[in-house]
Amino acid sequence: MFDDPDDIHPLFHGAPDTTEFRKLRKRIVRQTREAVEQYGMIERGARWLVCLSGGKDSYTLLAALHELQWRGLLPVELLACNLDQGQPGFPATVLPEFLERMGVPHRIEYQDTYSIVMDKIPAGRTYCALCSRLRRGNLYRIAREEGCSAVVLGHHRDDILETFFMNLFHGGRLATMPPKLVNEDGDLYVYRPLAHVAEADCARFARAMDYPIIPCDLCGSQDGLQRQQVKAILDGWEANHPGRRNKIFRALMHARPSHLLDPELFDFAGLTRGQAQNDEN
Repeated sequence: MFDDPDDIHPLFHGAPDTTEFRKLRKRIVRQTREAVEQYGMIERGARWLVCLSGGKDSYTLLAALHELQWRGLLPVELLACNLDQGQPGFPATVLPEFLERMGVPHRIEYQDTYSIVMDKIPAGRTYCALCSRLRRGNLYRIAREEGCSAVVLGHHRDDILETFFMNLFHGGRLATMPPKLVNEDGDLYVYRPLAHVAEADCARFARAMDYPIIPCDLCGSQDGLQRQQVKAILDGWEANHPGRRNKIFRALMHARPSHLLDPELFDFAGLTRGQAQNDEN
């Protein structure tokens, strides 16, 4: 079904007619479907707010979800949304023109959170945390206004791995971005359908499709951020041991509370002799 050039969503029109690209496209769509099903994201007839930043990851997310919807494998309504946060130089016409051309239902929202961040964060400090909180709050508001049950984000496998190591190295906890969660108010889901998709695949896909990428450094993102440091570590491991990222990701999917140290996850005090343990190591 992926090989018929006439049986394709408009977001894929102009796709390279190569075996390599077809394999890439199949892999991304398959992995997205697997995450959606594995983590129980589908509520038949629901409406999703699909967040579109203009980066490679969000374009990949948009295309994969529309492909699944197009084929009847995702029985939800999709509304693309871009939040223009007022960064200097942001090309405000790029996404509306693209979405109109693709026939994708969308909402473009302008909220100048950039000025708030610049006012609150001292020079030389990282803007990302406050910027993210303000963005998330606005996206929740938009989702409620549009009758959406879920906010859908374009975080991929590598984002999840990097967040895990940032929490490990700097936060003193074992935690990462979950593929599915409920917001603090308890009224919205947050989904990450690209949880199984590699960043490199998103980059190859968006480049091959020639999507109009908007750079992520418009706010003057600082060099040397914790995430960039962790990314460099993972890149080094991957270069020396190809497949290392996949192994770490699989480990996150096979946690053993009895083999960690958190007494709130496992009743160590109540553990007695005579209880069978599957693995002593």
